Amino acid sequence: MDIIESNKIELKSKYTDQLIREIVAFINAEGGKVYIGIEDNGNVVGATNIDEALRNIADIITTQIEPNAIDIVTPEIQVMDGKPVIVVNIKKGIAPIYCIKRYGFSSVGCPIRIGSSCREMSEAQINERYKQRFFDEDLLISSPTNPPTLSFTTLKNYYLEQGYKLNDDTFESNLKLINSNGKYNVMAELLSDNNRFSLIFVKFAGLNKASISQRSDYGNKSILFGYSQLMNRIQAENICKTDTSVRPRIDTYLYDYNCVNEAIVNAIVHNDWSITEPQISFYNNRIEILSHGGLPYGLTEEQFYMGFSKPRNVQLMKIFSLLNIVDHTGHGIPIIINKYGKEAFDIRDNYIMVTIPFEKDVVATMNVGVSVDVNEIEKIILEGLLKDPTLNAYKLSLLIDKSKRTVERYLKSLQERGYITRKGADKNGYWRVLK
Repeated sequence: MDIIESNKIELKSKYTDQLIREIVAFINAEGGKVYIGIEDNGNVVGATNIDEALRNIADIITTQIEPNAIDIVTPEIQVMDGKPVIVVNIKKGIAPIYCIKRYGFSSVGCPIRIGSSCREMSEAQINERYKQRFFDEDLLISSPTNPPTLSFTTLKNYYLEQGYKLNDDTFESNLKLINSNGKYNVMAELLSDNNRFSLIFVKFAGLNKASISQRSDYGNKSILFGYSQLMNRIQAENICKTDTSVRPRIDTYLYDYNCVNEAIVNAIVHNDWSITEPQISFYNNRIEILSHGGLPYGLTEEQFYMGFSKPRNVQLMKIFSLLNIVDHTGHGIPIIINKYGKEAFDIRDNYIMVTIPFEKDVVATMNVGVSVDVNEIEKIILEGLLKDPTLNAYKLSLLIDKSKRTVERYLKSLQERGYITRKGADKNGYWRVLK
């Protein structure tokens, strides 16, 4: 039997520890076969120590390759020229990249078959395949969800605002809202008009969790709309201290809105939604933004601080990027570090906590939260505006069961007394609670 080495055939006279390199190289290319017991010139000498070799091959397949290669590598024994030969059958990998686990996703750890030899992948090749690996393993895409039908009116409207019209017949597959089995996935539910996920904002009356003053849930609707409502709340809570003794006047805010926004967006697109939802906690001296899952696999803390962008939920990040919610450059982390330092981050194996401290001068001169120097109806109005700063007089009238004209009088009084201020036009603006 004439067998020669090629891009799909490797000949080895005996088993050696280099076999793992040949296997991974074939997996990263188009697959192939390794014959153990045949010399380079095609002379069949037969495999030796067959039982030990098969045990070693089994160990390679099950423990030494990442991702697991158990379904794509199968050894067998064939008789050639009357001698036993071990044939290792290797399929092309179902993931974009595989590595020798002890070397990780490095050039040494990621060989590829080119012609009749194994070559190390370049760093650029590894990075490109590695990104694709996360896309294919995006759990939001692969994980099915329970609701058999979902609606996406909010998602379509957001796309329209950016000048895109989603085709009703194709957008679900184009945006990867359906998994390989044709079922809606978790990302579809996150983006749908009604879902079971939450975006929790909890306001505590102090420096710890001993006393909750308010709890608002901006979830159970498209994550896009929930995010928008949450950021309206964050903007409304951002008290401003104005120094009019200098020209131009100096406005100092309780916290940097852009930094908080970056932290919240990161918490959404990096969160492991299979664990639970992100949570935003508001204390008298800080905001804490908690996301679950720790750093994405393969991302070091040093890379994280440098702004390397490796989102856990790649497709969700792409949608946020297309809708101009995030720019996908990884600049958000450096922005936070530049303002608040690396100490703003607490990175653990199963979560990341971002702590944004408040400006002490603002805390010292202004009350955080709803003042008690208001009547019960005004307090309800202020709490309503903290939860949703976009509420208008009509919606507030439903909240307090009073006429629209009555609400307008209350709003005017609160403005004159410095409790609230109006930002933007009547139609598209919002209320900011100052006390």
